[in-house]
Amino acid sequence: MASVIVVGNEKGGAGKSTIAIHTAVALLHGGARVATIDLDLRQQSMAHFFANRRAWLAANGVQAPMPAEFAVAQGDDAAARFEAAFAQASAAADFILIDTPGSDTAVSRVAHARADLIVTPMNDSFVDFDMLGVVDPVTLELTRHSLYSDTVWDCRKQRAAVDRKRIDWVVLRNRLAPTEARNRKRLDERVQALSRKVGFRIGPGLRDRVIYRELFPFGLTVADLSPTIRPVAMSLQHVAARQELRALMSALGLSGFAEVAPIAAE
Repeated sequence: MASVIVVGNEKGGAGKSTIAIHTAVALLHGGARVATIDLDLRQQSMAHFFANRRAWLAANGVQAPMPAEFAVAQGDDAAARFEAAFAQASAAADFILIDTPGSDTAVSRVAHARADLIVTPMNDSFVDFDMLGVVDPVTLELTRHSLYSDTVWDCRKQRAAVDRKRIDWVVLRNRLAPTEARNRKRLDERVQALSRKVGFRIGPGLRDRVIYRELFPFGLTVADLSPTIRPVAMSLQHVAARQELRALMSALGLSGFAEVAPIAAE
């Protein structure tokens, strides 16, 4: 059975597609067979990334691993279309990587219930935390879990009822700001409290680096950079970004795929 990784958060702009893309490419470089399903049916950031990748590799006469891609068309029967794509992906891959939209949709909930691992990136902000937990406006103490936590809780119950399996959930502290230490401390304490309440693990995400955005139009990540694949000038930022990607893979329990990126001249 393929291992199913769902990248989800009902808030847009949290970095879901960036996390999904980098996780998929790191797995590919680790030798895994990877299938991707992009359920952000309107924006299709992950699908566009791999289309860019295919075009750039062909134009430059170089090779890099590609996933098996399974599309889900928009429409009233999107959930049924997803189930068909999921069945095909399960037969073709070791890992199925599913990117979801920044909203609550029926097809997204179906995907979440299929997950073995849910990965939720959140920015270093109480605005993002509000989708996971609610704080008292006077004391800032955690009062209850919020909308997306409810979604994951429901999907966990569904999965347990179907096959008695537990969905692992990792919340990534993404795009950490270099300043605002007081706000970060307050947020850290609330995230820790919520993790104990609803049962998720906390891991490091990816910082807000230019390199992650710079490589997107080529369909490449820092895991691809090598003596033969180098669309931009190398810098120390690339080295730091690689270390972040390794830490991310380790936090997701995929450390076997964390040291396998081709080595560029660093």
